[in-house]
Amino acid sequence: MMMPKLFSLLKDNRQEFTKKRIIRDIMSGIIVAVIALPLSIALAIASGVSPEKGLITAIIGGFIISFFGGSRVQIGGPTGAFVIIIYGIIQKYSFEGLAVATVMAGIILIIFGLVKFGSVIKYIPYSITTGFTAGIAIVLFSTQIKDFLGLRMVLVPSEFFEKWGAYFSSISSIQIETILVGIIALLIIIYMPKINKKIPGALVALVVTTVIVQIFHLPVETIGSRFGEVSSTIPMPNIPNINFKMVSDLIQPAITIAILAGIESLLSAVVADGMIGKKHNSNMELVAQGIANIACALFGGIPATGAIARTAANVKNGGRTPIAGIVHSVFLLLIMMLLMPFAKLIPMTTLAAILIIISYNMSEWRAFKDLFKSTKSDIAVLLITFTLTVVFDLVIAIEMGMILAMFLFIKKSSEATNIKKIDFMYGDSAEEGENSDIDEDLDSIIKDNEKIIIYEINGPLFFGAANTFMDLVNEIDIRAEVMIVRMKNVLVFDATALNVLKRIKIQCKKHKIKLIFTEVQEKPKKLMEKSGFVESVGTWCFFNTLDEGIDKAKELIEN
Repeated sequence: MMMPKLFSLLKDNRQEFTKKRIIRDIMSGIIVAVIALPLSIALAIASGVSPEKGLITAIIGGFIISFFGGSRVQIGGPTGAFVIIIYGIIQKYSFEGLAVATVMAGIILIIFGLVKFGSVIKYIPYSITTGFTAGIAIVLFSTQIKDFLGLRMVLVPSEFFEKWGAYFSSISSIQIETILVGIIALLIIIYMPKINKKIPGALVALVVTTVIVQIFHLPVETIGSRFGEVSSTIPMPNIPNINFKMVSDLIQPAITIAILAGIESLLSAVVADGMIGKKHNSNMELVAQGIANIACALFGGIPATGAIARTAANVKNGGRTPIAGIVHSVFLLLIMMLLMPFAKLIPMTTLAAILIIISYNMSEWRAFKDLFKSTKSDIAVLLITFTLTVVFDLVIAIEMGMILAMFLFIKKSSEATNIKKIDFMYGDSAEEGENSDIDEDLDSIIKDNEKIIIYEINGPLFFGAANTFMDLVNEIDIRAEVMIVRMKNVLVFDATALNVLKRIKIQCKKHKIKLIFTEVQEKPKKLMEKSGFVESVGTWCFFNTLDEGIDKAKELIEN
């Protein structure tokens, strides 16, 4: 049964809502709101929208994700992973196009949750998630160079290599004051946790650098000089103008938003589970993410998902129920209403510094480096996903990464299937492996009979391995009179494998060789029966043990 975690806790575990626990959740929510304030503003600007839209997303999306979500401690809002996607959609389809894509993504996420797709998303290979996350981090970092260095550039190319080419072409326009302020912000963010872990370094950097710029009247670009006045209110909901052409054009971006939101939110929930020793409801989490994204789009926000860093901060500060996430949203609303007019004074280079640190943390370079100690296939998937994310876009990267990962998985699975021809017609086995579990007494019986061939299959028999079996059987000695196929260790069996058995049956009939199957497991047997294969070869051909099969083979030979 799907039920929001808040509701299930209220229904079954009311003892968790003690006065002490509620106070700790409220305090944690306030701390996380303070952390989320500069991040939400910086992520909105990096995405190509005005600052307040980031706060709207954290307030509306964060509240709904906590209220309806399947995790105790998930904190929702804008995240760095979406910056490049949002920016690209806005450049191509305008902000209204982003709103439509976000609504569509929300609907897709709800469907994912209702059809219980949550457990499937978690099976995306680690090499793919690491690859595209590191790729996004590099791309996000590259978007902040202009503001961090104060480069005088009218337009910044969207393509990665063109962007860096434009930066080098404009290197002479660097502003020393801007760089100094950016470096101060970076140093504060880096070293503040060593002084006081409770106070967010990003907030301290924002306040300190803003004060420095205003006191010394430094010629540094600010939010106000770029965007003008910043709104401190949440607008009334507005339904975007949706038409069939827009829906068809935006279906791919919508799917990208949905998949990325699903992956990131469930990864965040899994990380949080490990920190608190609890378990989230992945399908309910996807439904909540869907509702949140629809609401964010209607209120003028950007896509929202579970934020791993803010969720971890929530746990570390004592948050243990969805109350913390709800308080985080409410407190952000109060900050927006009271302090947003002062946001126009914030230097753009400070926000760039905050996003540079976010990029560094997103990159997970240690995990990236550790994957080079893994298998060659994992390394290939990692590098291809990473490269395609940087050079092209996330959609192509995930698609190609998944396709490559699936092909490599099929190859590995087919290699794990061992098909042995135990042929004693000439006194020796063609492939008498040490792992054969044929009993010694049966061994001697077969050696005495030159007209019996046994094939032993160990492992899944599916389209990746079935043709290997057919290749072996094509070499069958036509002097044999009976062929036994032992399927004791075949648990996976598909239509391709069934088709191979049909071809084997035809070949055996051509050479007047009787076909016998032993120890066929329940699932393969059901498929054989359903397809009519059992009826076509005869039910008498199937035996529960190898002993029975060999006895029948001897009887057929004698007759």
